[in-house]
Amino acid sequence: MKQVQKPKKPLIFYYLIAFIVLILLNFLLVPSLSNRNIHEVDYGTFLDMVEAKQVSTVELDGDTIYFTDKEEKPNYYETTTFDDPGLVDRLDEAGCKFGRVAQQAMNPILSILLSWVLPVVIFWGLGQLLTKQLMKKMGGGGAGNPFMSFGKSNAKVYVQSTTGITFHDVAGEDEAKELLTEIVDFLHTPQKYQEIGAVCPKGALLVGPPGTGKTLLAKAVAGEAHVPFFSISGSEFVEMFVGMGASKVRDLFKQANEKAPCIVFIDEIDTIGKKRDGQGFSGNDEREQTLNQLLTEMDGFDASKGVVILAATNRPDSLDPALLRPGRFDRRIPVELPDLKGREEILKVHARKVKLSDNVDFNAIARAASGASGAELANMINEAALRAVRENRKFVTQADLEESIETVIAGYQKKNQVLSSKERLIVSYHEIGHALVAALQTNSAPVTKITIIPRTSGALGYTMQVEEEERNLMSQEELTNKIATLTGGRCAEKLIFNSITTGASNDIEQATKLARAMITRFGMSEKFGMVALETQVNPYLGGDSSLSCSPETASQIDEMVVEAVKAGYDKAMQLLKDHQSKLHELAKYLYEKETITGDEFMQILYRKEIPEDIVNAE
Repeated sequence: MKQVQKPKKPLIFYYLIAFIVLILLNFLLVPSLSNRNIHEVDYGTFLDMVEAKQVSTVELDGDTIYFTDKEEKPNYYETTTFDDPGLVDRLDEAGCKFGRVAQQAMNPILSILLSWVLPVVIFWGLGQLLTKQLMKKMGGGGAGNPFMSFGKSNAKVYVQSTTGITFHDVAGEDEAKELLTEIVDFLHTPQKYQEIGAVCPKGALLVGPPGTGKTLLAKAVAGEAHVPFFSISGSEFVEMFVGMGASKVRDLFKQANEKAPCIVFIDEIDTIGKKRDGQGFSGNDEREQTLNQLLTEMDGFDASKGVVILAATNRPDSLDPALLRPGRFDRRIPVELPDLKGREEILKVHARKVKLSDNVDFNAIARAASGASGAELANMINEAALRAVRENRKFVTQADLEESIETVIAGYQKKNQVLSSKERLIVSYHEIGHALVAALQTNSAPVTKITIIPRTSGALGYTMQVEEEERNLMSQEELTNKIATLTGGRCAEKLIFNSITTGASNDIEQATKLARAMITRFGMSEKFGMVALETQVNPYLGGDSSLSCSPETASQIDEMVVEAVKAGYDKAMQLLKDHQSKLHELAKYLYEKETITGDEFMQILYRKEIPEDIVNAE
């Protein structure tokens, strides 16, 4: 969409114009003492020229003498006079024409005009110009006073553009686009809806995690409908002065009605749409007043005019129920993280402007980027392009895209961090411990890459597992196996070095969180069964959880979590003991190579060992 540009001139621009005007007026109207090229000489030189009869005219101006010589094109001179009583006689003897400079008195009326009237007129005009610009910037204003324009909506207005955003620029959200297409169709042809008696939804609430394209979808709706698009953030309604937020809401809907049909988009609506809990200042809290005005305006405007309200939030659970009822936000459109097909389409959309090699496999990249949002996928394409530039290549390869996934997930390679030989060996066994436990279990994602190169995220190494297909459900067995895989690194350290390090801190956190979720949220414990013992808050923003049970039950849950993690630890330890020779072989290989692929890992894991008696016979 193309934003309407308003003329914005800095204040110094207008002051500079006024200064130039004053200089020109001074140059044109105020008489100058001299516009001549004057040479300055001392008084003795002046007297020598007088005695030599080289001086033509002399003018006295106070203590200064101006004189000319007798050349064909006279030159002008200046000197300072002294107390010389015989000067007049000398000038008379030399035949010089002399006199005093006549003081040119300025016309009194002109003097008053230049001294008093002109500055007032100039600065009055400057003030009027600044007032007009300020009023335009603040959206109007009352009675010509810029300070009366407080409370005016400062929404950004976008108009139809040939290069605007459309549904063609949005990928991976087919369901959301389908739900929004009906709104676009109503704005195009409202007659067929009015004939049957149908009313277009007044509002649609876009709900989803950050980076999934909620704002992009709203702009695409306006681009498809070819109507004006008002965009404003919820935080812009919040003002220091009481009542300004409500005034901005009124002005926003007034502008929208004037430009109907149009679309009004309120981003982060949870800023002003939070639940009213009665903790405001006697119901007069500024935020609550703004919400009340928004509710009133959404009830009051006529949907048949074609004014559609779109809003986006990633905290739908915090919104006031009155805002979500039918008649205000009639539709709640989920904009979730894309699936495998959606990720592949998003990658292709963002790769349109990037030069790619012929061997790029977007499906493989999409599978490796499981759980990534649209914004993260766009960042991956950009990181791949930057990596290609750093390596002086003209196009992006598959290796660039694979490295960009690791960059977004784990950070850049930390090349300046050098691990000691002992630490590298410990990290090698730790990562092979994860990979070996994962490979030796059924219903576990295949290992695709193992590395011991430190990353800027703080990881000294990591093991990457990629599912062969998109997964939406996980069984209890798969979750138990995942806990065992997470404990595999610590088990390898304990088994080989008979000591443990801090390298498993993130593994411990993930294993504990997973075991607790199995008991409190997934109902995968025999003791509690299908009982919800935990509530999740803000599922789109990290999913913070809180226990909703008695202290005695919480204590029992803690004991069960410890037992679940310990069971996974024991299982991983037994697997590593049974395949200790492969653990040594793979760790040594990783120590030398620093990074190995999943294919290399599997070849070594299932390579048959040569019996010792045959080796000795040879």
